[in-house]
Amino acid sequence: MPLTQKFRVLNKVGLHARPAAKFVKMAASLKENKILIENLTKNSQPVNAKSFTCVLSISVQQNDEVLVTVDGENADEALRIFQSLFDTKFGESE
Repeated sequence: MPLTQKFRVLNKVGLHARPAAKFVKMAASLKENKILIENLTKNSQPVNAKSFTCVLSISVQQNDEVLVTVDGENADEALRIFQSLFDTKFGESE
């Protein structure tokens, strides 16, 4: 059963290249899971979170709310990892 969680993007420039790459790298490392992300603020369609191009295509900016859906084993653990990425602004200081 898929699990979902909403996140607010705190990064000053949203999910631009560096944070998007970190997000995609983390999603891709969870090989057994299907992971989708959608931009709730812009009413985007869910896209494959393991695709850098797809993640950039939903144009996530600062303060946008996104929904991450994880389907597969250890979905709760995967969402905790994503929570950490969003909470720490993907390791960026701004």
